[in-house]
Amino acid sequence: MNFLSNQYARALTAFLCLQLCAFYALASRPERMPMAGPLANFPISLDGWTGTRDYPIDPDTQAALRADDTLDRLYVDGPGNHSAILFIAFFNTQRYGQSPHSPKNCLPGSGWEPIAGMSSRPALEEPGEAQPIVINKYVTEHGDERSVTLYWYQSHGRIIASEFAAKFWSIADSIRYHRSDTAIVKVTIPVVNGDVEAATKTGYDFTRAMFPALLRQLPE
Repeated sequence: MNFLSNQYARALTAFLCLQLCAFYALASRPERMPMAGPLANFPISLDGWTGTRDYPIDPDTQAALRADDTLDRLYVDGPGNHSAILFIAFFNTQRYGQSPHSPKNCLPGSGWEPIAGMSSRPALEEPGEAQPIVINKYVTEHGDERSVTLYWYQSHGRIIASEFAAKFWSIADSIRYHRSDTAIVKVTIPVVNGDVEAATKTGYDFTRAMFPALLRQLPE
């Protein structure tokens, strides 16, 4: 088979070219690091949702993640009928091998396997956004438990679903702005009584509630 006629080979070649460009863009000039407030100060109250518990990041996870700041917090809605876990990892720079880890790899690594045919990239209407934002949605299972996971990458006010696109914009912003800071945002909702649709709706509702605060928290 001709190497360049194989779509996987072409994708790999493009990715390696991006990596090479990233190395040049990040290593060849001084970098501007933005001022970012501590994620611990992210609002507890979010339009009908309340943070009830912060989960500490264990040292092994932190060593592997290499994020400059993290938040892992449980929120519940007013009546207490629904819950969502918000995870944010912020990276001041990607110059020294630091970069977000894709949940596509992390979830299976922690025992949560994606369910075939139950992943998508929904477009959500969000407060303050002229266009819907496109994010990732995964339904995963661990034994008898299921959860819905929503996640995206966020850099300079830009919402990105694709890992490949996130790398591309990291290179472009490094060249234009001398910045490579980024964040990964993940929302996890437990599936109750097997109702994936209800859990998905809860995730969308929570995302809409916390999105304005997220835009204020992360550097533009």
